[in-house]
Amino acid sequence: MSKPNILILMVDQLNGTLFPDGPEPWLHAPNLRKLAERSARFANAYTASPLCAPGRASFMSGLLPSRTRVYDNAAEFASDIPTYAHHLRRAGYHTCLSGKMHFVGPDQLHGFEERLTTDIYPADFGWTPDYRKPGERIHWWYHNMGSVTGAGVAEISNQMEYDDEVAYHAVRKVQDLSRGKDDRPWCLTVSFTHPHDPYVARQKYWDLYGDCEHLSPTVPAMAYDDHDPHAQRIFDANDWRNFDITDDDIRRSRRAYFANISYLDDKIGEILHALEATRQEAVILFVSDHGDMLGERGLWFKMNFYEGSARVPLMIAAPGVKPGQIEAPVSTIDVTPTLCDIAGISMDDIAPWTDGTSLLPMADGAARGRPVLMEYAAEASYAPLVAVRDGDFKYTRCSLDPEQLFDLANDPHELDNLASDPNHAQILAQFQSIADDRWDLDQYDEDVRQSQARRWVVYEALRNGSYYPWDFQPLQKASERYMRNHMDLNTVEDVARFPRGE
Repeated sequence: MSKPNILILMVDQLNGTLFPDGPEPWLHAPNLRKLAERSARFANAYTASPLCAPGRASFMSGLLPSRTRVYDNAAEFASDIPTYAHHLRRAGYHTCLSGKMHFVGPDQLHGFEERLTTDIYPADFGWTPDYRKPGERIHWWYHNMGSVTGAGVAEISNQMEYDDEVAYHAVRKVQDLSRGKDDRPWCLTVSFTHPHDPYVARQKYWDLYGDCEHLSPTVPAMAYDDHDPHAQRIFDANDWRNFDITDDDIRRSRRAYFANISYLDDKIGEILHALEATRQEAVILFVSDHGDMLGERGLWFKMNFYEGSARVPLMIAAPGVKPGQIEAPVSTIDVTPTLCDIAGISMDDIAPWTDGTSLLPMADGAARGRPVLMEYAAEASYAPLVAVRDGDFKYTRCSLDPEQLFDLANDPHELDNLASDPNHAQILAQFQSIADDRWDLDQYDEDVRQSQARRWVVYEALRNGSYYPWDFQPLQKASERYMRNHMDLNTVEDVARFPRGE
């Protein structure tokens, strides 16, 4: 049985509440809507960790951050951890990445045979938080609210330049794969950095949302003292006291964010058109690494377990996978086992140490059978936080903070903490038992502190003297492109054409 080609479309910081069953009807996203119609749509998918690097390492490996040790945006992703790219490549796939994956460390491939672009973020340890200095802001890389006060229109930005390049190389790769020079099945991952802030969009997409009715948050900003302790730490990390956030700032930020969803929809449409025009078939998976609070409760960006930050879109279009909505909670750590299941690849060699589970049985109506787990130990935290989503409830724990328990069916905006409600004592105890069985928070905290301290030593050492960056440097073999004198012109022209001439 031949193995299917696989196209993974990944975006950055896309709020999953905007994709309850494909994109909301008011979003201008025709290509994603068309994809949704033929996909299994997981309405309650969660990131393993609401931050880029830890969320992506978990997505690629099927492991929680406490296992990958990618605790934050400057923690090394170890080369001995298998990713879906390793599993597929081992089984005979050509694996390729165009775009972002936020790998930290000297290994910038992690199983990908080919990488078409560099990353948009640094690969070194310079963004390491420090639990030894709670409350310290590292101003040159921590988020601040300038992304909100600076929202608006631009025809080019750092991120637009990047995603334009990601899409360009992805389209070219899809076209090149059609030429049949390599008879292996392929897995192409295309990973964009939008709609991640800054909230800046091109005029043509900005104009789509001039009359949008969703430019104000559903839950208005709360007073600082009304927030839970971790939310207060996020406010402090984002330097909120030095910014005056107006209603217009909020509306412009959300408008640009929605506009950039439409920008991405166009880019994804280009890739899907190239796939169709070259008559190639592929399983398609669409996912984000984490969400964005978008001003709900006054919070922005991610870094917490509230729905806007932790919930992501997840859709799979594949032969034999019935299109439709699946309500049961799932996780991005389920992606790697699912891809292996789709390709007929066994994960038995590492199964005892894998946190995820294949989603294919769920797409066929089976129950998940295990709760969804999340972890966070990065910027704005002073100790690790963990969360459990099971059924209608979500539970969070941190050694520094009061517990939280939310009934998402009756309280979708998570405004009523039931942890101290005697009517929910039994449910709370069930979640406490799950957390007790899964986590030793004191050991987790010690592991994070040890990692941070080591990285600060290494980073400061490597910045002294001659410096060799780990950032991926895309290579082009110019002597193997187009026409060169070691090639037969007739063969070059024939092989480069799809479809072939008569």
